[in-house]
Amino acid sequence: MFSKFFTTIANCFKIPELRARILFTLGVLAICRLIALISVPGLDGAKLKQFFDDLAQNSDGSGNLLGLYSMFTGGALEQCAVGALGIMPYISATIIIQLLTAVVPALSKLAREEGGRPKLIQYGRYLTVILCLGQGLAMAFAWENPGKVFQGFTGDLVMFADSSLWWYRIQTVLILTTGTLLLMWLGEQITERGIGNGVSLVITIGIIARFPQAVQTAVQNFIPQGDNDAEFNIFHAVAFILLLVFVVAFVVAITQAQRKIPVQYAQQTRGRRVFQSGSSFMPLRVIYAGVMPIIFASALLMFPQMILEYLGRTFSKPILIQLGTQLSKGHWPHVILFAVMILFFSYFWVATQFNEVQVADDLKKANGYIPGVRPGKSTAEFLNNTMSRITLAGSVFLIGVAIIPELLYMQWNVDYLVASFFGGTSLLIAVGVMLDTMRQTESHLLMRHYDGFLKKGRLKGRF
Repeated sequence: MFSKFFTTIANCFKIPELRARILFTLGVLAICRLIALISVPGLDGAKLKQFFDDLAQNSDGSGNLLGLYSMFTGGALEQCAVGALGIMPYISATIIIQLLTAVVPALSKLAREEGGRPKLIQYGRYLTVILCLGQGLAMAFAWENPGKVFQGFTGDLVMFADSSLWWYRIQTVLILTTGTLLLMWLGEQITERGIGNGVSLVITIGIIARFPQAVQTAVQNFIPQGDNDAEFNIFHAVAFILLLVFVVAFVVAITQAQRKIPVQYAQQTRGRRVFQSGSSFMPLRVIYAGVMPIIFASALLMFPQMILEYLGRTFSKPILIQLGTQLSKGHWPHVILFAVMILFFSYFWVATQFNEVQVADDLKKANGYIPGVRPGKSTAEFLNNTMSRITLAGSVFLIGVAIIPELLYMQWNVDYLVASFFGGTSLLIAVGVMLDTMRQTESHLLMRHYDGFLKKGRLKGRF
């Protein structure tokens, strides 16, 4: 099996066009990693990096909103790097434009017009700049007062004099905005000239960059510390490996799962030409929303915790602090609310992005119908009911994958950085992006009469 895999890898570099695309992609991703390592001028990034290294065994650092953001930036936030904002402002702007397109009639009409999509993409870029300016200023203030943001940090990160603080803020905002726009441009270059979806690969390479640190942390748990025995033994190692294999295989299967709705097309006459009837199917993805419900739930669930703890400290109310603590990672109220919010956002995303009425109308205009279902309103109701059922199954799967890191952290005391690779947002994004990249590579191999990664033996009968 492995010999065939390495043979396929070698075949990728035998095709000049595919070889150039792969090398170009690897080179651009290397530049993205450099952007995540170069500190902003005037900031002592090494001091903050050392602080996070000292807290590597404290899992709480990976469980807050900054930890989630740092995961998408590949650790750039922890090093005060040029790419500290990552590509998340662009992702956020794209999501906002998509949601507005579903609810604003003018944008919805623009999306259906010829040349409307490029205009929406341009609006997303403008919104990205606005978000970068706002988030960059907030980041500048956070680094200016690190003790209030990074609990337990002592010292200063800003190496500017007090009289030059405003110059530091303006410079930092401009540099962070430029870093995000550069990452956005590099991602678009990968999509156009490389292999795979560029923006997704930029996020994935940031997630994978934390994998060596997670392995190092995991290995330390199997090594005795002084007179104390190792926290885990060989049986835990076997259980972890089996769990990882099972989760990855399950994620791959469910990510590709879809409900095929049969569609029948009646005979059509256009002018003097007669088109015969035919049959096809309409694929409905089980996980239509992808990883978006987990991202939304993770981000929004942090705000009640922060607000309650802030109010509790301000007004000296211990009960508010306790409520905020219960809403943090590692507590069952947080897990329950997390699951409920994932379920809600799964249906919310489908409701805003899947227009069953428009699909039914397009199907009717194409002279197609679903066997046993009347065209028009009945077809829309059938699609709505079908989508609701498969969305429930997909959301239950997302909940299961999302809470695996929580359960490992709570029940087995696994470091959250390590547990995050057994499920959650990072695993879903990495698996989905890798599958998409493999499919694109597969298409290049099949065009040149080579076997691909995903399935062997599909080229039988070729001369």
